[in-house]
Parts: sequence; C-alpha cells; structure tokens
Amino acid sequence: MGRMDTRSILIFLGIGLLAGFLASLIVGGGGLITYLVSGVIGSFVGGYIFSALNINLGITNELVRQIITSTVGAILVVLVARLIAG
Repeated sequence: MGRMDTRSILIFLGIGLLAGFLASLIVGGGGLITYLVSGVIGSFVGGYIFSALNINLGITNELVRQIITSTVGAILVVLVARLIAG
C-alpha cells in the first residue's frame, strides 16, 4: 500500500464529500460535516462490499468508479445509522 501525500488525502476527502452529498440527495439528510463523514466512511464500506461481492461496475474511469462506489457505501451508512438511531 502506497503512502498518501497531501494531494491524495484532499482527493479522497473530496470524493467522500461528493459521495455524501449524492447520498443525501437519494436518502435525505444534510450538512457539510454529515456529507463528509458519511462519504468517507461510505468509501470504505462501498469498497469493502464491492470487493467482497466481486462486483465490477465495468467503468474504466477510476474517479467515476470511486464516486459511485463511495456513494453506494454512503447510502448504506446513512440507512444503517438511521436504523440504529431509531
């Protein structure tokens, strides 16, 4: 696993923020911090689920694939958080 520089971290956070925003459009919710947290956690969740289930989106653009994977993960994170919170 490679070392993350500042640029990589900012891109990761940007993808997380966008994924959290897209997830909020689908399942509701809001707030910049909420977008960032759900998107970043969703990046890990989506990556794990897609890898574990061997899901290949067939998209060659890495950035678009990461945004979609992170958004799906963020949607799941928001829904699970709502189930737990009641």
